[in-house]
Amino acid sequence: MSAPGPAVLLVEDDDAARAAVATNLVARGYRVFQAIDGREALRLWESSRPDLVLLDLGLPDIDGMAVLVRIRREATTPVIVLSARGQEKDRVDALDAGADDYLTKPYGLAELHSRVGAVLRRAVGPAADQAGALRVGPVTLDIVRRAVRVGDVPIELTPREYELLKVLLAHAGRVVTSGRLLRAVWGSAYTEEGHYLHVYVSRLRRKLAAADPTGAAGRIIANEPGVGYRVVEPDAAPEP
Repeated sequence: MSAPGPAVLLVEDDDAARAAVATNLVARGYRVFQAIDGREALRLWESSRPDLVLLDLGLPDIDGMAVLVRIRREATTPVIVLSARGQEKDRVDALDAGADDYLTKPYGLAELHSRVGAVLRRAVGPAADQAGALRVGPVTLDIVRRAVRVGDVPIELTPREYELLKVLLAHAGRVVTSGRLLRAVWGSAYTEEGHYLHVYVSRLRRKLAAADPTGAAGRIIANEPGVGYRVVEPDAAPEP
């Protein structure tokens, strides 16, 4: 079974524009969640934790800037603004508020696809290669294809497991606190639910180890007692 593509939350109140963008993205392998207003956008963002948000500013209920500020307050989820507001001040305000890119309507779907790919590759930070892949030991996470493999063996992860592994790999070698992981993967309402991490990290370790005859892949996630977790090279990893 092929791996699901990156998840995109498309926030657009114009039915024709939303349908055109969604159809194009789905045809290119993305999974698309659609929202027609700001409240629905925030609900879907909280529940689905997409890889990227495409955000119209002119929404019928709350301004898109308020949606952007809320997302950026809680997570580093990349956001591309799609707006008819073409003035320089509008672009500057959105970028200052945390948008990763800004496209002025009308825009071409080919350009949008190019921007989406570029932002997704940048989102995983300097730890990723030019193709947007994160690698530690035998484990590779491809952000653009939303695929994980150990060596040549593909690994099927749940959306939460995938997000957890992505955050840890993006900060390989550094401690990521339990609170930061919970906010990034589950949202701000779960910052005290440390048992979530214990369960999901255990599942991740089992799945990674099962795909590696040496068991090394299952040891790349190391505990930092009382603090959080750190991804390390297999040779440097203690037994979990």
